Amino acid sequence: MKLDVILRIGVKLILPFLLLFAFYVHFHGEYGPGGGFQAGVMSAAMVILYGLIFGIDAAKRVVPQRFVELLIPIGVLLYVAAGIPAFFEGHRFLDYGVLSDDAVQGRVLGVLIIETGVLITVAGAMTAIFYAFAERGRG
Repeated sequence: MKLDVILRIGVKLILPFLLLFAFYVHFHGEYGPGGGFQAGVMSAAMVILYGLIFGIDAAKRVVPQRFVELLIPIGVLLYVAAGIPAFFEGHRFLDYGVLSDDAVQGRVLGVLIIETGVLITVAGAMTAIFYAFAERGRG
């Protein structure tokens, strides 16, 4: 793709807007369709698109494989961390009402934490799958 200058410039221009849209879907997810899973897939799609246009080695320089492998457990731990306060206060696991003095605000905060954990996990998993398949044909 080194000779496809228009495609390379176009992708560089589109990537920030794709990230912005992923954040919009993530933060709007508790009020409408969307959320962490969709935003995670869009975030991974950025890395995948970058890897397809500029090469897998360039993508791994921008988002190293070790970092991608760390994202998956970090997202799961964030998800679990949202439920631990309720568990220790004698409520049901993931009862977000205990996260704030106001139960409604606690639920909003809990959903945001959960969706962020899902975003991080999905983005890491999708990118790791892409890296695995991209490396498969090499060597």
